[in-house]
Amino acid sequence: MKQDERNQDCTAEIHPELTTWKPGETLGEHMERRGVTRREFNTWCLKLLGLMGVTALCGSEAEAQEAADKIAAMKRPVVMWLQLQECTGCLESTIRSYNEEIGNLVLSVVSMPYVELLMAPSGAAAEKSFHDAAEQPHILVVNGSVPVKENGVYCMIGGETAETVLRRAAKNATHVLAVGSCAYFGSIQAARPNPTGAVGVRDILTDIPVINVPGCPPIGDVITAVIMYILTFEKVPPCDGEGRPLMAYGTRIHNNCQRRAHFDAGQFVNSFDDENACQGFCLYKMGCKGPNTFSPCPIVKWNGGVSFPIQSGHPCIGCTELYFFDRMSPFYKTLPNIHGFGIETSANAVGIAAMAAAGVGIAAHITGSAIRSRSQFRKEDANVNLPAYGDVPKDRRPPKADDHITDTGE
Repeated sequence: MKQDERNQDCTAEIHPELTTWKPGETLGEHMERRGVTRREFNTWCLKLLGLMGVTALCGSEAEAQEAADKIAAMKRPVVMWLQLQECTGCLESTIRSYNEEIGNLVLSVVSMPYVELLMAPSGAAAEKSFHDAAEQPHILVVNGSVPVKENGVYCMIGGETAETVLRRAAKNATHVLAVGSCAYFGSIQAARPNPTGAVGVRDILTDIPVINVPGCPPIGDVITAVIMYILTFEKVPPCDGEGRPLMAYGTRIHNNCQRRAHFDAGQFVNSFDDENACQGFCLYKMGCKGPNTFSPCPIVKWNGGVSFPIQSGHPCIGCTELYFFDRMSPFYKTLPNIHGFGIETSANAVGIAAMAAAGVGIAAHITGSAIRSRSQFRKEDANVNLPAYGDVPKDRRPPKADDHITDTGE
């Protein structure tokens, strides 16, 4: 830990009033009182806006600054954080959103009177915290699936089933976020044979919109960005047909992967210990689900932008996609086909064509791939669920077709 960080921690311990929000205080005023400079605050806001895709939407630096001013004027919101049938990984990811103290969303920006993993109250005191939070307008964040078999006995909180607790918490919620693949569709608990009858949040809350932020777990910065988007603009971000924010889930991993050039060249890893693996070649033949997975992993990355699974040498398992445990297993088996070059093709065909082509042919191939307009790529990226290896379980709903995406003209 750096010296200035140690000094900051000591200051917070000696002067706890610096970390306590005053009635009616805005986020900008609170951060200024804690010693955060305007420049530092603006830098953080613009970084967050960039992650939300807002700087591109604003169109000018002045408009982006106006959006940052909205963040500064924000009053402290109330967030309820439910943890149902899950592993706590999603909340662990969230509280590591940023390294900077200013970006500690969970502990500094929002009021979280009820979050089981972090709060001090237990027993009757915890029940009171839940009741008090649920009775006021709040943003509801849900981790974990909802088991419905055997009358919900597989997940009980305070003597009540997860479904009952979820419905109580959602009654006065202004927005509901299903964070993590468990909350999205049930994830590993819902995999065949689904012994607990695990379902996602929107399978229970069918009468209200649910924003899905899938991943196992999702990237902490993405969770932060979605919450901050709602708080800043007081509306739901544009979503795809599965309720996933397009700012994070509008593009395939395949299209931004650092190994994509090797895929186009037909250079594939055939074994984790072969020479191709040492050269950083494409992991498609090792079962990588990147061509069928919509996620910002190659852009935002993990651990403060250090890396993500494919960069580290492991194939993507498609954890942001619906029923990925059933549809994309075995994880180390190659998808039957991929989407590229305007047609459905196979990795073998790509490799043979690349090896047989002369320099001019390769150049023409690359040029032909690049001719397609940005708007066409954008429309393709926004549509979810390309053919995956496995089928949707018979007792589950199929993925929704994303028919509301429009051409941006870019």
